[in-house]
Amino acid sequence: MNFVVPDFYPAAAEIFVAVMALAIMLATTFARRIATALAYGLTQVTLMIAAVITLFSADASTALTFSNMYISDLMGSLLKLMIYFAVAVGLLYGRSYLADRKMDRPEYFLLALLMTLGMMVMVSANHMLSMYIGLELMSLSLYAMVAFDRESVRSTEAAMKYFVLGALASGMLLYGMSMIYGATGSMEFSGITQALYHQAGNQTVLLFGVVFLMAGLAFKLGVVPFHMWVPDVYHGAPTAVTLMIATAPKLAAFAMTMRLLVFGLFELAQHWQSMLMFLAVLSIVLGNVAAIAQTNIKRMLAYSGISHMGFMLLALLSGVVEGDRHFALNAYSSAMFYAISYVIMGLASFGMVILLSRAGFEAERIDDFKGLNKRSSWFAAMMMIVMFSMAGIPFFIGFFAKFAVLQAVVAAGYIWLAVLAVLMSLIGAYYYLRVVKLMYFDEPEDTAPIHAPADVRLILSVNGLAIAFLGLLPQGLMSLCASALIASF
Repeated sequence: MNFVVPDFYPAAAEIFVAVMALAIMLATTFARRIATALAYGLTQVTLMIAAVITLFSADASTALTFSNMYISDLMGSLLKLMIYFAVAVGLLYGRSYLADRKMDRPEYFLLALLMTLGMMVMVSANHMLSMYIGLELMSLSLYAMVAFDRESVRSTEAAMKYFVLGALASGMLLYGMSMIYGATGSMEFSGITQALYHQAGNQTVLLFGVVFLMAGLAFKLGVVPFHMWVPDVYHGAPTAVTLMIATAPKLAAFAMTMRLLVFGLFELAQHWQSMLMFLAVLSIVLGNVAAIAQTNIKRMLAYSGISHMGFMLLALLSGVVEGDRHFALNAYSSAMFYAISYVIMGLASFGMVILLSRAGFEAERIDDFKGLNKRSSWFAAMMMIVMFSMAGIPFFIGFFAKFAVLQAVVAAGYIWLAVLAVLMSLIGAYYYLRVVKLMYFDEPEDTAPIHAPADVRLILSVNGLAIAFLGLLPQGLMSLCASALIASF
């Protein structure tokens, strides 16, 4: 047996992040006095250098390495850049929050880096085994981060729920992968596609495998009926950790869905599309209706996130119509654009929750936003932009994200789905506009000035303005998503 030395260049960013995680672990062990500041600084530098490496190694051509278990393409490179951005901004927003609660320990930043590494592996996986390894690395890091506040019973309970349900979902995903492997004889996505194209494998086993895969994917995306963990974990976790869960992992989950369903099981599209339709409709309806009753803004944003993931699934199910693949590119690029838009909005929304929180006080109730305009008209305007964008009001990025998805759905002939999505968006606008009403028309319950580090105020302002700017000029990001997918197919 001849050992072939793999080409390490396409995976240079992952190798760098893994080496830096080990280096940070060692450095903070020996430099205990400045361990936290050192870990935070090195983590941010690592993310910036990884972004530079990803940019320089990005190529229009697709490269395979590590026995075809790793794929380097433009879709993966774009998603990785967005993951670096989301994690870096999330760490910046959360640092003062963690310091106020004596949770700013170097282990937190190390876990965030390992979570990032797991997401990078998921994004570039071309094999079910490497996909699963990346998924578990990300998930285990998140379980530990949710339980990071060891003094909080609520956080510990949320972590246990997340861990138990996550283990169950991982088991279903692994079982589905084993059935696909048993039916096709391959764990590599291109190999699975070839086997399905030649109609190899037992169809019954394949369909059962797809069902189990869909259950695992639905849990990672946090869509109905596998959404039970989302509101409880969002509420129970420290807000800085909730921000992490709500943003970057959604990009990794999107990549995982694309790799498994589109790159691997495209020949079975007629089967998994109907499953996606079921998940999407339930998520949009339940997410928007349940969010109305919430008085806790983290739980409201959790149900909001469920409905947004349902919208993203609408685009994914619109790619193939009765075997016609003509709509695929437009549909999948719309889904990618929606995922990126949601992450940008999610960063700003949870960033505002963190901004209003302080030592000994969690700004978790929706009523905590009462009279924000009188306390800070600028940040009230930023929150208004975020809420308008999430509601899909023109002209913010959220509107064009929903519009692109609805265009794909209508082009695929699912008129009733588009009408349902619009009606549910109208219902969803209520709970977003309620926050705006409280900020501008109610008297503040707390008149304390808003204290936050200058860098948090600056980046949060840029984040909010980016939502408005990308809403006025969305074509650049839309074209980037489409170009990345064209080069990756």
